[in-house]
Amino acid sequence: MQKRVDDYISQYKEGYFSPLSQLARLTEEVGELAREVSHYHGEKPKKRTEEEKTVEEELGDIMFVLSCFANSLDIDMSEAFDIAMTKIETRDKNRWTPKTEEADSNDD
Repeated sequence: MQKRVDDYISQYKEGYFSPLSQLARLTEEVGELAREVSHYHGEKPKKRTEEEKTVEEELGDIMFVLSCFANSLDIDMSEAFDIAMTKIETRDKNRWTPKTEEADSNDD
């Protein structure tokens, strides 16, 4: 995914935006995702005049901007994800009820 984004961005003289601009774009895209989730899963339906978008489309936009952000800082998102998952798997391993325990307690 990051290579595809880099291949696209590398076609243009402007290149990647600054990290601060990337963060602003990411925040904007997360806001658009929040709006879509609110429309589809919340109490505030879309106005008839509003364009139809999907949560999937907004997640894709976030992934694009996040890839640009990572690329501009020379961060491998796969490595960053592995670090995060290892931390979460270690820190939170006893935080939630495993499905096997839930099934066992339902048998009582």
